[in-house]
Amino acid sequence: MTLRAAFMGSPEFAVASLHAVARACDLQVVVSQPDRPAGRGRKLVAPAVKEAATALGVPVLQPLKVRDGALAAALREHALDVIVVTAYGRILPREILELPRLGCINVHASLLPRWRGAAPIQRAVLAGDRETGVAIMQMEEGLDTGPVHRVLVTPIGPLETSGELFDRLAPLGGAVLEAFLRELPDVPPPTEQDERGLVLAPMLAKAEGLTRWTCPFGQVIDHVRGMDPWPGAFTGRGDLVLKLFRAAPSARIRTDGALPGQVLAVDREGMHVACGEGIVCIAELQVVGGKRMPAHAYAAGKPFAPGESLTDPRTDPPGPAE
Repeated sequence: MTLRAAFMGSPEFAVASLHAVARACDLQVVVSQPDRPAGRGRKLVAPAVKEAATALGVPVLQPLKVRDGALAAALREHALDVIVVTAYGRILPREILELPRLGCINVHASLLPRWRGAAPIQRAVLAGDRETGVAIMQMEEGLDTGPVHRVLVTPIGPLETSGELFDRLAPLGGAVLEAFLRELPDVPPPTEQDERGLVLAPMLAKAEGLTRWTCPFGQVIDHVRGMDPWPGAFTGRGDLVLKLFRAAPSARIRTDGALPGQVLAVDREGMHVACGEGIVCIAELQVVGGKRMPAHAYAAGKPFAPGESLTDPRTDPPGPAE
């Protein structure tokens, strides 16, 4: 018997899961966040999941609230067997969690219980984790606390950015989800999470993008790639705010007396900056409000003085890259 399902999700990351549900189930309805203003013109933009669901011909609900009973009533009309949730962006109340016959299933981009919360991919990269994955979880009222049905593990590349990892995990999550749904309900009971491995993954703030040159070069590399694409790692150069991209270990040898943040050289490889330990090479730079470009192209127009150091910026943390 084909399961009657609803899907709840919003960003591009959730689209692969949406298609998995559409292939494996009788997809009745999709729930996504409301359209939001975006860009310089502040025009209303539909979530990626809404656009994908519309292309599939599936009706879409975009409630402003999830706890006033209206959404639960609308979903109840579909006599659902299961609700699948991937990056919806709201915490669901008990009346929705208990509504489908088989409960609510969540696709979470981490190896639970490590990195419970809103930013599991970015936090894993920032922490220098060597592996991550996708967990299929039975949802409860707590934040990502439910028992886990199955997990797919994948390595994190040493220079892989958060954005690159997002793009890679999304289809992996869709594949694991589809296989699981095709076996449901004939699946083993899920495994309770071991709370001893609990690590939280709170949402990122713009201010976290500030690069601390006093850290060892490995931590600086993890910081730059973890903050890419948002909010972006940044540093200061006088009154300018520079955003940093594509960090890697530098092959240069550190000179005696080099201070953290000091620009030691700029060549075709990038901008070589002294850290608390070692040297990092930043391949691309962007002045806030300008274009992202190779570091050597930026320095050709605005050369660094001998011994010049990067500092904390004198302006507010920058927004997303243009």
